[in-house]
Amino acid sequence: MPASAPFTFRSIALPVFLPTLLFSTGEGAILPIIPLVAHNLGASLALAGFVASMVMVGELAGDIPAGWVVSRVGERTSMMGAAFVALGGILVCLAAPNPWVLLAGVLLIGVATAVFALARHAFMTTHVPLRYRARALSTLGGIFRGGWFIGPLIASGVITATGTPQSAFWIFAVGCTAAALSLLVLPDPERTAEAGGAAKDAARTVGAEHHGLFRTIWAHRAVLLRMGSGVALVGAARSARTTLLPLWALSIGLGEANTALVIGIAGGVEFALFYTSGHIMDRWGRLWSVMPCMIGLGSGFVALAFVHDVPGRAAWFVAVVLVLSLANGMGSGIVMTLGADLAPRNSPAAFLGAWRFAGDGGQAAAPLLVAGLTAVASLPLASGAIGVLSLIGAGILGRYIPRYVPHRPHSRRDTSEPSEVG
Repeated sequence: MPASAPFTFRSIALPVFLPTLLFSTGEGAILPIIPLVAHNLGASLALAGFVASMVMVGELAGDIPAGWVVSRVGERTSMMGAAFVALGGILVCLAAPNPWVLLAGVLLIGVATAVFALARHAFMTTHVPLRYRARALSTLGGIFRGGWFIGPLIASGVITATGTPQSAFWIFAVGCTAAALSLLVLPDPERTAEAGGAAKDAARTVGAEHHGLFRTIWAHRAVLLRMGSGVALVGAARSARTTLLPLWALSIGLGEANTALVIGIAGGVEFALFYTSGHIMDRWGRLWSVMPCMIGLGSGFVALAFVHDVPGRAAWFVAVVLVLSLANGMGSGIVMTLGADLAPRNSPAAFLGAWRFAGDGGQAAAPLLVAGLTAVASLPLASGAIGVLSLIGAGILGRYIPRYVPHRPHSRRDTSEPSEVG
């Protein structure tokens, strides 16, 4: 038999990234709209924030079964299934007569997103060489940000044309369908990588270790407690943006189409920085990406807390949103890259499941915190609290990244993996 062609990541870039772009574009279209739809169905500001938080809660709930699903049916099939589960959630949202039914649909979308994201992360962790791992994973993060940039811009136009924010869910429906079709038509990257002699199939590893998730958490409790707590605060700061900013725009009367437009432009700023973030991490180390990210997010949220009732508050809101986007873009791919760095060589996927569970825990908790503080106090207080937590996260990661992920420059020939972290 003829020898297989050498595997290069470039050879599978299209089937790896295109489905992600299509799915994330649809997701980006609905994220800034969910609180507005909930409010139109009769929800208070606090309840609208609670409904929006169900995206993150669904992802947290889906992290554990996601590994089992991928192990049984493979990466591509599980991603296709996730797209169709998301379609079911979209239909529930479109038919929702009240905020509680909308909540159920949003929760289902979050579970589907967990399966989709875990399958892709496991593949990238296993098959991408260490010397350009951060750039590859930052590119994956950039693809998500590209979708979150394109989606709100499309949603803004569609909402303006139709006069109803619910129409944004149809954009996600189209994105899910297109993602499933692209997965069906394009070559399977797992088979391409295996045929070219790449590393062992990540999806099988995910499934094999799913049953030992809690044993893995215990075995790696030290790094998960220390680094995981910092990453949970990264996730908290990022997910708080998706809940707090639409609520803030609603509270100052910015309008639905304008909200989608502002958040879409901010997504463009993030998208423009994804490769810069990866290049910084590969060349100078992970700390040089995460510190500007978390300090910028913390400072931005604290500043936002003081401009709710000042003259020109809409302009201040836009300015702070852009600062937050700049900071977040500097950390593109940091959570996935740190997870890949810390994962043990012989059994990475169970660790990744625990790692994602820690990060998604922060993502799920932050919108609930925003909703709770908004209900009992005020939206500015919620923004200030998220800012303080972000700065605490910067301190935690600033202390432990040099210990667990010290920067070691890699040669162009270096394809080795880091040693197991206990």
